[in-house]
Amino acid sequence: MRTERGPAAARAGVALAGLVLGLAACGGGGAAGDDGLADRQQEVAERGEGVMPFDLEATTHRFEPTADGLVQTVVADDPSDAANVSLVREHLTDEAERFAAGDYDDPAAIHGDEMPGLAELEAGAERIDVAYAEAEAGGRITYTTADATLVDALHRWAEAQVMDHGTHADSGATEPTT
Repeated sequence: MRTERGPAAARAGVALAGLVLGLAACGGGGAAGDDGLADRQQEVAERGEGVMPFDLEATTHRFEPTADGLVQTVVADDPSDAANVSLVREHLTDEAERFAAGDYDDPAAIHGDEMPGLAELEAGAERIDVAYAEAEAGGRITYTTADATLVDALHRWAEAQVMDHGTHADSGATEPTT
């Protein structure tokens, strides 16, 4: 059964089509409940290729909050992948030196200048001890501080990275460990 559509119904249909197109253009056209997260994770992965020399698809980032900071570990998914293991270690060695000096330009380039915790970490760098160590199949950066505000900033910074890196990252713990 066909119903007649008047001018008001036609305008409503045009408005609805415009709304749908507008939402899609703004990133609102993702899967139900993802609110553009998949698109953001793809953008982060693409930006990461310009900063991280290793294969993101063949590595895993782990961010483990601790009572006095954070442990960030990056490992090759295949421990026998000597090239990726070497690239991870080289990159994390360089990043640890930069972070200790308050230079968080690489995470900002990947995740954006408004990344949670970033401004606090840059401003409080002299109150954060940053240490690199090799890990099995990769490397580890340990961040420690007695400043509770910076501990919180480190935890928020880590949560943002886990969210942005999607399947390439995980949090090592749900509650801070000692």
